Amino acid sequence: MIDINVKGLLYVTHEVLPVMIERRAGHIINIGSIAGKEVYANGNVYCASKAAVDVITRGMRIDLNAHNIKLTAIHPGLVETEFSLVRFKGDDGLAANVYKGFDPLQGEDIADLILFVVTRPAHVVIADLVVLPTAQASATVVKKEL
Repeated sequence: MIDINVKGLLYVTHEVLPVMIERRAGHIINIGSIAGKEVYANGNVYCASKAAVDVITRGMRIDLNAHNIKLTAIHPGLVETEFSLVRFKGDDGLAANVYKGFDPLQGEDIADLILFVVTRPAHVVIADLVVLPTAQASATVVKKEL
C-alpha cells in the first residue's frame, strides 16, 4: 500500500513535474480516500497511506503555487471496484458483500468529478473534494437496506 499509494504518487509526480514547471502550467489530481480523512479499525496502513496522499497534495499545492500548477485531491468513500476482491484475496462472496444493500459510487462517478475539476476556469482550483455515496455518512457509517 505504501509503495503504490505513496511512492507511486511521488515517482509519477517526479516525472511529470519538470515539464509542468517549465510550462508554468498544469494540474495534478491525486486520488485519496475517505480513509485518509478518518481512520478506522484494521485499516491503519491503508488509512496512513491515504492520509499521506492528502498531506503530500496540500504541501505540493503550497510548493507549486508560484509555478501556476493546480493541485487537487479527490477523496472518495465506497466505490465499487476490484479493491474488495483484492482485499479479500479473491473471495467473490466477501467482496460482493461490501457493496450489498446500497448503491456505492462507481468509477464513472470519480471520472466525472475529475472532468469537472479540470474544466474549471483558469483562475479556479478545486483543492480538496470528499465524495460519498448517499448511503455513506462517514468512513464507518453506511446505511444498508436488508
